[in-house]
Amino acid sequence: MIYLTGFHAIEEALKSGTGIAVLSAKPGPRAGGLVKLAAARRIRVDRVGSAELDRLAPGNRGVALAVNEGPSAAPEYASTKEFAASLGEKQNALVLLLDEVTDPHNYGAILRSCDQFGVDLVVSRKRRSAAHAAVIMQTSSGAAAWVPHLEEPNLVRAVEALKESGFWIYGADARGEAVYRVDLAGRIALILGGEAGLSRLLRETCDGLVAAPTSGRIDSLNVSVAAGILLYEATRQRGSSR
Repeated sequence: MIYLTGFHAIEEALKSGTGIAVLSAKPGPRAGGLVKLAAARRIRVDRVGSAELDRLAPGNRGVALAVNEGPSAAPEYASTKEFAASLGEKQNALVLLLDEVTDPHNYGAILRSCDQFGVDLVVSRKRRSAAHAAVIMQTSSGAAAWVPHLEEPNLVRAVEALKESGFWIYGADARGEAVYRVDLAGRIALILGGEAGLSRLLRETCDGLVAAPTSGRIDSLNVSVAAGILLYEATRQRGSSR
């Protein structure tokens, strides 16, 4: 069990029905509104002392929400292959694969962009990616409760499953083609790497490399910023077709 303390994260978890219990200690107006929302959603509200709440959920602002680790109201898939099979005849689909993205703050920020830009699935490497569920939930402002995401032990095999279902695979790389020049309609998967960039095996699976054009003096964009730019461009190209 983990405890959420961010107002946005608590609100989205309550709306998604993933909360177990709200802990409240002298809540202010904003926290009081969350207590009322919990009651309306028939989620238990426990009144606790401030010291007890601080012990369980450091950094709280008078309220915290207990949730099971990894809460999600999004569709659950056992594997990328199962997800691909679930698409049926759907022609437009957008998948994001994260290679060695281990910072939970980056992971959470990426999930927030995925929610805003309608990503159908996020796939990360099992046991090697961000595992701090509370940080992810709060950094994503609750988007982790809505965005379908799963872990795979082997991302290369996940890519192969997507290719078998008609996906084009593009890796993010500073030396790649400007993303606005690449056709991102249809079934598309984008791969983003961590600090070291894309691994060699994953790079070899790509149909092409794309980049967000920049003119700065430092090496590259933060991975969460790059994800937002690339996903925006994919959504812009698709227009109302999604």
